[in-house]
Amino acid sequence: MDTSEEILELLRENARYSIDDLARLTDADPEEVEDTIEHLEESGVIRGYQAVVDFEETDRERVHAIVELNVTLDRETSYSDIADRIVKFPQVRELRLVSGDYDFDMEVEGDSMREVSHFISDKIAPIPEITQTVTHYLMDSYKKQGIVMGDGDDDDRLSISP
Repeated sequence: MDTSEEILELLRENARYSIDDLARLTDADPEEVEDTIEHLEESGVIRGYQAVVDFEETDRERVHAIVELNVTLDRETSYSDIADRIVKFPQVRELRLVSGDYDFDMEVEGDSMREVSHFISDKIAPIPEITQTVTHYLMDSYKKQGIVMGDGDDDDRLSISP
Protein backbone atom coordinates (compact mmCIF):
# COMPACT_ATOMS: atom_id res chain seq x y z
CA MET A 1 0.00 0.00 0.00
CA ASP A 2 1.45 3.38 -0.94
CA THR A 3 1.66 6.33 1.46
CA SER A 4 -1.43 8.11 0.12
CA GLU A 5 -3.54 4.95 0.57
CA GLU A 6 -2.21 4.52 4.11
CA ILE A 7 -2.98 8.16 4.91
CA LEU A 8 -6.51 7.83 3.53
CA GLU A 9 -7.20 4.75 5.66
CA LEU A 10 -5.80 6.43 8.77
CA LEU A 11 -7.86 9.59 8.18
CA ARG A 12 -10.99 7.49 7.72
CA GLU A 13 -10.19 5.89 11.07
CA ASN A 14 -9.53 9.24 12.78
CA ALA A 15 -9.58 12.52 10.86
CA ARG A 16 -8.06 14.27 13.88
CA TYR A 17 -4.67 12.60 13.53
CA SER A 18 -1.99 15.27 13.36
CA ILE A 19 0.58 15.43 10.58
CA ASP A 20 3.15 14.11 13.07
CA ASP A 21 0.84 11.21 14.05
CA LEU A 22 0.32 10.29 10.40
CA ALA A 23 4.05 10.54 9.68
CA ARG A 24 4.85 8.23 12.59
CA LEU A 25 2.14 5.73 11.62
CA THR A 26 3.21 5.61 7.96
CA ASP A 27 6.98 5.90 8.48
CA ALA A 28 6.97 8.98 6.21
CA ASP A 29 8.40 12.46 6.65
CA PRO A 30 5.91 15.04 8.00
CA GLU A 31 6.51 17.18 4.90
CA GLU A 32 5.63 14.22 2.65
CA VAL A 33 2.43 13.60 4.65
CA GLU A 34 1.46 17.27 4.46
CA ASP A 35 2.11 17.37 0.69
CA THR A 36 0.17 14.14 0.19
CA ILE A 37 -2.86 15.44 2.11
CA GLU A 38 -2.75 18.75 0.25
CA HIS A 39 -2.67 16.89 -3.09
CA LEU A 40 -5.56 14.59 -2.01
CA GLU A 41 -7.64 17.63 -1.01
CA GLU A 42 -6.86 19.65 -4.15
CA SER A 43 -7.58 16.70 -6.45
CA GLY A 44 -10.96 16.07 -4.79
CA VAL A 45 -10.12 12.68 -3.30
CA ILE A 46 -10.64 14.12 0.19
CA ARG A 47 -13.87 16.13 0.06
CA GLY A 48 -14.09 17.16 3.71
CA TYR A 49 -13.81 16.15 7.33
CA GLN A 50 -16.80 15.48 9.58
CA ALA A 51 -17.49 14.42 13.11
CA VAL A 52 -19.66 11.34 13.65
CA VAL A 53 -22.33 12.64 16.04
CA ASP A 54 -24.52 10.47 18.25
CA PHE A 55 -27.55 12.75 18.62
CA GLU A 56 -28.98 10.35 21.22
CA GLU A 57 -26.30 11.70 23.58
CA THR A 58 -27.28 15.36 23.04
CA ASP A 59 -30.29 17.51 23.85
CA ARG A 60 -30.80 18.17 20.14
CA GLU A 61 -33.18 15.79 18.43
CA ARG A 62 -32.70 15.14 14.72
CA VAL A 63 -34.96 13.03 12.54
CA HIS A 64 -33.35 10.96 9.81
CA ALA A 65 -35.17 9.22 6.99
CA ILE A 66 -33.99 6.97 4.22
CA VAL A 67 -36.04 7.55 1.10
CA GLU A 68 -36.28 5.24 -1.89
CA LEU A 69 -36.80 7.15 -5.13
CA ASN A 70 -38.03 5.67 -8.40
CA VAL A 71 -37.54 7.74 -11.53
CA THR A 72 -38.48 7.59 -15.18
CA LEU A 73 -35.92 8.99 -17.59
CA ASP A 74 -36.58 10.61 -20.94
CA ARG A 75 -34.19 11.27 -23.82
CA GLU A 76 -33.06 14.63 -22.42
CA THR A 77 -32.75 13.68 -18.73
CA SER A 78 -30.12 11.49 -17.11
CA TYR A 79 -29.68 10.19 -13.56
CA SER A 80 -26.98 12.83 -13.09
CA ASP A 81 -29.42 15.58 -14.10
CA ILE A 82 -31.88 14.46 -11.44
CA ALA A 83 -29.13 14.03 -8.85
CA ASP A 84 -27.80 17.53 -9.57
CA ARG A 85 -31.22 18.98 -8.64
CA ILE A 86 -31.68 16.88 -5.50
CA VAL A 87 -28.24 17.38 -3.93
CA LYS A 88 -28.78 21.15 -3.78
CA PHE A 89 -31.28 20.77 -0.93
CA PRO A 90 -29.59 21.15 2.48
CA GLN A 91 -31.92 18.51 3.98
CA VAL A 92 -30.35 15.85 1.75
CA ARG A 93 -27.43 14.32 3.63
CA GLU A 94 -26.65 11.57 1.12
CA LEU A 95 -27.85 10.56 -2.33
CA ARG A 96 -26.80 7.37 -4.08
CA LEU A 97 -27.75 5.74 -7.39
CA VAL A 98 -28.37 2.08 -6.55
CA SER A 99 -29.28 -1.16 -8.27
CA GLY A 100 -32.39 -3.08 -7.34
CA ASP A 101 -36.06 -2.23 -6.91
CA TYR A 102 -35.57 1.55 -6.87
CA ASP A 103 -33.16 4.03 -8.46
CA PHE A 104 -31.92 6.41 -5.77
CA ASP A 105 -31.30 5.95 -2.06
CA MET A 106 -31.52 9.31 -0.29
CA GLU A 107 -30.86 10.17 3.35
CA VAL A 108 -32.71 13.21 4.67
CA GLU A 109 -32.34 15.04 7.98
CA GLY A 110 -34.71 17.44 9.74
CA ASP A 111 -35.90 18.70 13.11
CA SER A 112 -39.13 16.68 13.07
CA MET A 113 -40.99 13.98 11.17
CA ARG A 114 -43.36 16.67 9.94
CA GLU A 115 -40.49 18.72 8.54
CA VAL A 116 -39.01 15.70 6.77
CA SER A 117 -42.43 14.64 5.42
CA HIS A 118 -43.15 18.13 4.10
CA PHE A 119 -39.74 18.33 2.48
CA ILE A 120 -40.29 15.04 0.65
CA SER A 121 -43.86 15.84 -0.41
CA ASP A 122 -43.25 19.51 -1.30
CA LYS A 123 -39.76 19.44 -2.82
CA ILE A 124 -38.82 15.90 -3.89
CA ALA A 125 -42.05 14.21 -5.01
CA PRO A 126 -43.00 17.06 -7.41
CA ILE A 127 -39.82 16.61 -9.46
CA PRO A 128 -41.32 15.45 -12.79
CA GLU A 129 -39.06 12.41 -13.27
CA ILE A 130 -39.72 11.02 -9.78
CA THR A 131 -42.52 8.48 -9.98
CA GLN A 132 -42.49 7.10 -6.43
CA THR A 133 -41.04 7.78 -2.99
CA VAL A 134 -40.93 5.37 -0.07
CA THR A 135 -39.83 6.87 3.24
CA HIS A 136 -38.27 4.89 6.08
CA TYR A 137 -37.75 6.82 9.32
CA LEU A 138 -34.58 5.87 11.14
CA MET A 139 -35.46 4.58 14.60
CA ASP A 140 -31.96 3.90 15.97
CA SER A 141 -28.37 3.75 14.75
CA TYR A 142 -26.03 1.05 15.95
CA LYS A 143 -23.08 1.88 13.72
CA LYS A 144 -22.28 5.01 11.67
CA GLN A 145 -19.32 5.42 9.35
CA GLY A 146 -17.66 2.42 10.96
CA ILE A 147 -18.14 3.67 14.51
CA VAL A 148 -20.33 1.76 16.99
CA MET A 149 -22.95 4.09 18.48
CA GLY A 150 -24.23 4.10 22.06
CA ASP A 151 -22.73 2.20 24.95
CA GLY A 152 -24.11 -1.20 23.96
CA ASP A 153 -25.68 -1.80 27.39
CA ASP A 154 -29.20 -0.63 26.56
CA ASP A 155 -30.83 -4.01 25.94
CA ASP A 156 -34.45 -3.23 26.79
CA ARG A 157 -35.78 -6.60 25.65
CA LEU A 158 -37.66 -8.64 28.19
CA SER A 159 -36.14 -11.95 29.05
CA ILE A 160 -38.44 -14.90 28.43
CA SER A 161 -37.87 -18.16 30.24
CA PRO A 162 -39.52 -21.44 29.41
